[in-house]
Amino acid sequence: MTRTLILLRHGKSAYPDGVADHERPLAPRGRREAGLAGRWLRAHQPPIDAVLCSSATRARKTLAEAAVEVPTEILDDLYEATPGKIVDAIRQVPDDVSTLLVVGHEPVLSATTLLLSDDHDSDAARQIIEKFPTSAVAVLAVRGPWHDLGPRGAALVDFHIPR
Repeated sequence: MTRTLILLRHGKSAYPDGVADHERPLAPRGRREAGLAGRWLRAHQPPIDAVLCSSATRARKTLAEAAVEVPTEILDDLYEATPGKIVDAIRQVPDDVSTLLVVGHEPVLSATTLLLSDDHDSDAARQIIEKFPTSAVAVLAVRGPWHDLGPRGAALVDFHIPR
């Protein structure tokens, strides 16, 4: 069985004075582009079954603006994560989840995408190597169960930048 793994970078954030990094909200552009990302996901990807989302305010607000309303786990470990932490979280996802959305941050999302991708020569991989912008979406096809996911264990099938 092939599963779909979608990695969504949080929307463009604002930088209000006196607000800690973890609590930064989305900027107006971030809200708009997160909404565009959600519309693109609904139009071009299979229905999302579950979400793993960073506990940072901008990640949670991105998910809300994308209007993805499925079972969601908010994880502190996805804030200031490493690719290994993200993969470990994905490996814990139940087998009945066919399509998983992970909402997180850079530079870890691009590193995780490239770690999991079996081809770094595609146009999508080259774009990700260059830049994984805010609200961008990487889509990977995962062969096998989540708990077996490892390096080069997926095919990068799409990369979309909602603008």
